[in-house]
Amino acid sequence: MELKSSYPENNIVIALAGNPNSGKTSMFNQLTGARQHVGNWPGVTVERKEGTLKYKDNLVNVVDLPGTYSLGAYSEDEVVAKDFLLYHSPDVTVNIVDTTNLQRNLYLTLQLLEMGANTVLALNMYDQVEKRQQKIDIDKLSSILGIPVVKTSASKGEGVTQLVSTAVNIAGRDKKPLEINYGNELEEEIKSISEIVVMNNELKVKYNIRWLALKILEQDEHILEDVEHRLSARQLEEIKKCIQRIESKTGEESDTIIADMRYGFINELIEKTVKKSKSVEEKVSFSDKIDGIVTNRYLGIPIFLLAMWSVFKITFALGDPMIGWVEEFFAFLGTLASNLLLAVNASDFLVSLIVDGIIGGVGSVLVFIPNIFLLFLCISILEDSGYLARAAYVMDRLMSSFGLHGKSFIPLLIGFGCNVPGVMATRTLENKSDRMITILVNSFMSCSARLPVYVVFAGVFFPGNEGNVIFSLYVLGILVAIVMAKLFKSFLFKGAVSPFVLELPQYRMPSLKGTIIHMWERGRLFIKKAGTLIFSVVVLIWLLSSLPLGVEYASQHSFIGKIGSFLSPLFAPLGLGNWQSTAALIFGILAKEVVVGTLGVVYSVGESGLSTAIAQNFTALSAYSLMVLTLLYTPCVATLGAIKRETNSWKWTIFSAIYTFVIAWIIAFIIYQLGSLLY
Repeated sequence: MELKSSYPENNIVIALAGNPNSGKTSMFNQLTGARQHVGNWPGVTVERKEGTLKYKDNLVNVVDLPGTYSLGAYSEDEVVAKDFLLYHSPDVTVNIVDTTNLQRNLYLTLQLLEMGANTVLALNMYDQVEKRQQKIDIDKLSSILGIPVVKTSASKGEGVTQLVSTAVNIAGRDKKPLEINYGNELEEEIKSISEIVVMNNELKVKYNIRWLALKILEQDEHILEDVEHRLSARQLEEIKKCIQRIESKTGEESDTIIADMRYGFINELIEKTVKKSKSVEEKVSFSDKIDGIVTNRYLGIPIFLLAMWSVFKITFALGDPMIGWVEEFFAFLGTLASNLLLAVNASDFLVSLIVDGIIGGVGSVLVFIPNIFLLFLCISILEDSGYLARAAYVMDRLMSSFGLHGKSFIPLLIGFGCNVPGVMATRTLENKSDRMITILVNSFMSCSARLPVYVVFAGVFFPGNEGNVIFSLYVLGILVAIVMAKLFKSFLFKGAVSPFVLELPQYRMPSLKGTIIHMWERGRLFIKKAGTLIFSVVVLIWLLSSLPLGVEYASQHSFIGKIGSFLSPLFAPLGLGNWQSTAALIFGILAKEVVVGTLGVVYSVGESGLSTAIAQNFTALSAYSLMVLTLLYTPCVATLGAIKRETNSWKWTIFSAIYTFVIAWIIAFIIYQLGSLLY
């Protein structure tokens, strides 16, 4: 009610609810024309997303909720879904189910119907069910559940119009809650508890009473917390006796009995409505054979490392030739801009701003677009195929031995793209200690913003081995994250590691369209960032390189030269004692790409290119030291902001900024000093 009031009164509010990886976000994109990221793994959506659509004369607000297996929320993203469905009363709840895994998905469906939600059931991925030659009696399924049922394939846009039409037609109707017969023992206590809670007017208005009694018997801690504030001690004692009587009569906990009865109802429902062909078993066994190799306890991790190594080899084998073309373009652009400005008698100050500051600085970052896009393309293929979920599974054993929850792999993997959504994705972790550890080590995952730094330095100093060098940095980031997680688990967040349960999605052949869209959406953010934040920072750096007035541009006597010179002793033991690299690292905290942009400005690269400038000012060892420092040191301001939001603590935000810098400095120091002794 609270949220619905924020929408225009005549708008229809549709909530998309379903299990993780059931295709909700694909459906959301189909309905609203949005391009929210879709992944073939659980936990992609961790916060509520909203969009609109117009159907005939109706304006519809569509709300995509985080995936949840039930209305008994355990993690923060599940709480978001549960609260919206329970307290904000959408006009229609479209329950997206993965039809290839109907039994598990229908558990949430039953809970929605027992709650009294006005629901449409969308049998998503129905095309895959038909390929298996399975048949579902839609009319019978609809009749038994008492709700409309629509066949859909969100990824192909099939059934979407019918789904919208059905949802709009039933919007706002009163839906009689589904009542499952839980047997005499349970039904008696459901009735007794209902008679107690219905005496409280607030509970009577807020909840469906039978559903509330069931949630009490399931001992849902969020519901119990709400009820305890509204009932007397005597009433609470009566409820406690009801639960004890069930356990005494049956010898089992009440929530276990309820879950068993629901699954019994689902099994009977499937028995009546689904017909499977014999070929299904053959296809399942083929999928199992693939999993038998890629998730094998001995082969799983080597296969994962080989997959990631291949990603980097492909990225550089195909991307490097294209970098030359982009460099030539920016060199041409710089010459053209300089000639045009001089032709109209523009001041040297303006010429320097345009050519040295903007084209030189932003261009230094944008030349790596081919590598960035290729990296995102490869990751999209792995993700859409369903392999990355297997990678999380095989990493669980290694990670849990160091104190990291296996489910942490998903946020860490997302961190390879950008640490900000990686930090946000920790909401899928139920245990607070697991979540804090994952947040604090997420920035060690090498995000795409660091890639321009690696590409330029590896390309100059390690020609022919760029992929191997960059692969070593990614592995180093993972190892540091694992070691730090172990330390945090041992000293700051003690406690047992929670069991890891992850649904492995179906293997799918990535579609060309979907893969290109995923690559573009991620790459577009990189370009957008170059045109906004990085643009602003390189202009600032250019200004600091030009002031005070009269000083030689980008000299040691400029403001940026003085800042770099003042702090350079701190980095000298790492082989980075020149003021240019110090200034680049300091401003790189604003955004990691700025490290390259800053070097492009302070070296005033012009037509000679940044590669030539750094070849004259670094060695292979100091270059690797700088890459390690860039990988590990203080997260960018956007990531620090995400850490502040997710931990709600300045203490942990400041701690994260400082401890990562210390770790980075120590490791870069060891590498440089040992390297200096050996070479």
